Amino acid sequence: MKKHRISSSGKPDQDGSKLSREKVIELSHALTTGLSAHKEHIQFLQAVNDVRLEIVQILQSLLRDEHRMDVRVRDKIRSQKREIPEGSAEWDILFRKYYSEEMQKLGAI
Repeated sequence: MKKHRISSSGKPDQDGSKLSREKVIELSHALTTGLSAHKEHIQFLQAVNDVRLEIVQILQSLLRDEHRMDVRVRDKIRSQKREIPEGSAEWDILFRKYYSEEMQKLGAI
């Protein structure tokens, strides 16, 4: 099976997501191509392009949700009584804690 490499800068795109639209489309192509290579085990119930477009929509929705969670967590940290510098050990601990709480609210954990 051919391996596809999709890289992310880790930095938010213009819309706040960490993957550009082009990367999401590239990833959707890689997924459908990889799945199509296993026709003996996988049968698409819709046209491959329809599946690919659905993958794009789902990924973009997940990325928007992730961006909103990131903003909420950062706002929560900023609202602390004292300033906590981003990148400090305390900030990182709070970020992970609050991010986990946001994930639980979504039912993702």
